[in-house]
Amino acid sequence: MPGTNFISLQDARDMATAYRSQKEIMLKTNLQNQGILPICETFGRAAFDTILSDTNCTKVRVYLALLDSKVRIIVVGVNSNDEDILPSGTEDKIIEQGQRCPTSCPPASPLNGF
Repeated sequence: MPGTNFISLQDARDMATAYRSQKEIMLKTNLQNQGILPICETFGRAAFDTILSDTNCTKVRVYLALLDSKVRIIVVGVNSNDEDILPSGTEDKIIEQGQRCPTSCPPASPLNGF
């Protein structure tokens, strides 16, 4: 359906398979097979509920980041002006610390290739 953020399982599977097959090729030879690029990262619902409960949140944005030489995923809420909703103090506004695969991988699915 045009204008939505949803894709079919087949499209998701094709995209995930393409990433898995190309992810090590994107790296210099000496960086391959070190788990630098993730297959996926899993987050608990509570973190998303917190972000989405902000009345200004109309979308979420995903950033790729680097921690300990590993690509990680960071998620933030986005307001109607397309601006990141960031903390002004100690509130929980930025999602990270998901279960990263490789290392903590989920059961087999058409998207992860296990």
